[in-house]
Amino acid sequence: MNVRFLEEKRAYHGPELRPHYILQTTGIEGDALIAFLGACEVKTDHLVDWEDRLQNDFIRAKEMVHFLGEFFGITLKEGIWIQRLLVSEWQALLLRDGVAAIREGDDLFVNGAKLSVSIVTASPVSVLLHLGINVDPEGAPVQAVGLQKWFPTSAKLSLAVQTILNRFNDEYRSVARAAVKVRPVI
Repeated sequence: MNVRFLEEKRAYHGPELRPHYILQTTGIEGDALIAFLGACEVKTDHLVDWEDRLQNDFIRAKEMVHFLGEFFGITLKEGIWIQRLLVSEWQALLLRDGVAAIREGDDLFVNGAKLSVSIVTASPVSVLLHLGINVDPEGAPVQAVGLQKWFPTSAKLSLAVQTILNRFNDEYRSVARAAVKVRPVI
């Protein structure tokens, strides 16, 4: 597993959720999770979730912290478990900071306002993940809240993002080790 917080800001529009995007843009090969800050503007035709597409939904925020992951050799359901782990790590971090974050499936809410968007899908060669956490939710089509309320400086936000990446990496590696250290039962 490779994790990296990209320093340069970049917008997320939806087509970035494709096989080998991480390799193409960062040079990282194999299983990876990257994070970056930037605007979010996903139009209906770029939504992966059919329920949202059929309702002509869209996603917008002035700024989000985006997590993009690509995982090889796993099923879509395993990818969804990975997504839930990542969202749960954010919830735990926020709860430790006194933020009453509630997780409903793959979404986070604070006082009924939406904090995140997330999707997992399969490609012919991998499972792909996007998790966007609002920093500044301006322009969101739903009642939303952003991390700027609890992480008012870029240094605090960067530390939180790096903490999440490190925790995710530790969990991912721990699961891999757990899978190879047991004796089979016949």
